[in-house]
Amino acid sequence: MSISHAPPGSPETDIPETSHPDSAEPTAVGPVPDLEPIVPTSSHRTRVPRWLRRTTGPVLLLVLWQLLSSTGVLTADVLASPGRIAQVAGDLISDGSLASAMTTSLQRVAGGLLLGALIGTGLALVSGLFRIGEDIVDAPVQMLRTVPFVGLIPLFIIWFGIGEAPKIAIITLGVTFPLYLNVYAGIRGVDAQLIEAGESLGLSRWGLVRHVILPGALPGAMTGLRYSLGISWLALVFAEQVNADSGIGFLMVQARDFLRTDVIVVCLIVYAFLGLLADLVVRSLERLLLQWRPTFTGR
Repeated sequence: MSISHAPPGSPETDIPETSHPDSAEPTAVGPVPDLEPIVPTSSHRTRVPRWLRRTTGPVLLLVLWQLLSSTGVLTADVLASPGRIAQVAGDLISDGSLASAMTTSLQRVAGGLLLGALIGTGLALVSGLFRIGEDIVDAPVQMLRTVPFVGLIPLFIIWFGIGEAPKIAIITLGVTFPLYLNVYAGIRGVDAQLIEAGESLGLSRWGLVRHVILPGALPGAMTGLRYSLGISWLALVFAEQVNADSGIGFLMVQARDFLRTDVIVVCLIVYAFLGLLADLVVRSLERLLLQWRPTFTGR
């Protein structure tokens, strides 16, 4: 053991002594340097608000569109300018025709979406939860979903006439199959070990369905609902061009007959806006119902 003869307060007294593993003599250890935290490279980037990044693309597209229209590259009979489209949209809003058409179209989509959700989800539950249900239901559904629903329009007109029934039937058919496929895949994608764990805890069959299978299938159901909403607007476009006397599709048919590209673009923008709004509703519903399921949100 060594004894330090340095006076108190000298630098030597502030250095701790530790024993070297291969030597009996203690070894002096210097002061530990301050550690600098490692900062990811992504944190050094300039933080741009996300809303600004998301709106940059559409704004640049509008600027390019207006520039091409102003220079005569895009003529009015090919595609109206953004300024002209905004003026026409204001006229349609002021006279109430656009609001009336949107109300009618929303009613049709709501009716078809409700029926399609009930039918698609019901068939998926029967086919996903029971083997005999899969044997009976899955094959006919897989056959029907390969038939283009647009090709069934003449048959629907013969069956249901030219009123609202064929329009809602077209939307219902377009909504049913995406929901069926995603809900069915969600049910069959539940981990079998979770089923075994639930059975070991004494859950009944209904308890397994309620507490294990349905929550596990919920992410797939939300994906199917988002996809079905997109299909519903696509089906509405075709449905409202079949002997319709109201709705956004009816405005598009009239504009087509008079070569009004500005009115057609206004209707397309309305379709896109309604589809985006519906998608935002479903995404908000996902955040509410799937709080237990943390996922990667991008960097």
